[in-house]
Amino acid sequence: MAMHSTIDDVRTLLLRATEPLPPTTTAPEWQLIVAALIGITVIVVLITWLKLHPFISLMIGGLVTGLAAGMSATQTITSFSTGFGNTMAGVGVLVALGAIFGKLLADSGGADRIVDTLIARSSVQSLPWVMAFVGALIGLPMFFEVGLVLLVPVIILVARRSGLPLMRIAIPTLAGLSAMHGLVPPHPGPLAAIDLVQADLGTTLLFGFIVAIPTVIIAGPVFSRLAARWVKVPVPALYVTAEDRGEDVEHKPRPSFGAALFSILLPVVLMLVASIADIVAPASTDVWAVVVDFLGKPVIALLIAVIVGMFVLGRGGRMGLRQVADSVGSALPPIAGILLIVGAGGGFKQVLVDSTIGAVIAEAISGFGGSLAVVLFLAWLVAVLIRVATGSATVATITAAGILQPLVADLDMSTGAASLLVLAIGSGSVFLSHVNDAGFWLIKEYFGLTIGQTLKSWTVMECIISIVGLAGVLAISPFVG
Repeated sequence: MAMHSTIDDVRTLLLRATEPLPPTTTAPEWQLIVAALIGITVIVVLITWLKLHPFISLMIGGLVTGLAAGMSATQTITSFSTGFGNTMAGVGVLVALGAIFGKLLADSGGADRIVDTLIARSSVQSLPWVMAFVGALIGLPMFFEVGLVLLVPVIILVARRSGLPLMRIAIPTLAGLSAMHGLVPPHPGPLAAIDLVQADLGTTLLFGFIVAIPTVIIAGPVFSRLAARWVKVPVPALYVTAEDRGEDVEHKPRPSFGAALFSILLPVVLMLVASIADIVAPASTDVWAVVVDFLGKPVIALLIAVIVGMFVLGRGGRMGLRQVADSVGSALPPIAGILLIVGAGGGFKQVLVDSTIGAVIAEAISGFGGSLAVVLFLAWLVAVLIRVATGSATVATITAAGILQPLVADLDMSTGAASLLVLAIGSGSVFLSHVNDAGFWLIKEYFGLTIGQTLKSWTVMECIISIVGLAGVLAISPFVG
């Protein structure tokens, strides 16, 4: 279960996901770019003007894009279906488990306990900073989607109880999650990029933290002030607790703060331990290593958290078996629409990938080189273009790293320079999340935003993370030989 084994697994999965369907389109490059623009325009128009449901709009946009790019009808449908299935198998399962856990946390009173403790121990002015720290801490070992579904109940309840605008709480938390996902190993993208460009893991971690701290501050608490002015929305009517309904909860049993915190941090710890084991015990096939690796898989870690939560949170809230079962069952219907939209977003993304639009963009600018600063900017730009075309931060990171790998060898980069290259690619991989990104739809649906509001908050925040991350990398580069 060594680090290299993990990288190989990630690379194999991504190659399967990004390999064009045979036979591939032979359309000229300009047609592929136009096809992507037409598809995105169709989706936006259908949702904003015709008020069509995003699930149907994404399906239509995906089909239009594939056909306009020269793919056959069969290829386009197969590509969309494959992307839909892959997304549901990954993100969909995580969202479902996260929704169940969030409902248990809310119904047991555990979310109340955590939120009340945070508010009691923090001033209103400091809450955005506290939530940014919480987001970064949770996002360090966890996939973005896992951290999001775990923290959505906390975000919503903190905003509801504190009286602060939703964006003042949500944006700092999301900034912490996203920055860690794009910049800091052991997330799959940065980890595989480290291997591809032969960077040092420890050096990349050190530089990653240095870059991530100002990035989270600027994209989180600082930007949230503007986001709250641009996007004025009510707190979603999700995870409503007994206290929110005005019921007398003073003497109602609730899990202790420690029990509630343990339940939330359990999957974090499982994934973090697995990541540490990958680093300190490379090439290990011992039984303990296999077990730790298994327990640290995102789906398994979150499943364990749900099962443990049924007992720990249920017992703390004095919930009977029937109450626990009702809580689990009632968690899934409200997210049915979210799951379909996220899956359709994955389908649209796969059409873009299989049409080779991302490869065309990358190939067009991969022949340039120059000083270290130029190479770092180029790496960021390649990742940006692939991210915008495909909607996947992980695909953008690994594809860009693969494209620039020969350039690294030609320039004989130092270890520190290679680490900065990984961070430049990671910064570019989160740029401009829009309608082909499953995360875009998760944010939109969870927080009840319109497409325009999501663009003005979430998308702008992602752009800030990307640009500030690049600025941090360029600021360090003069000191790296």
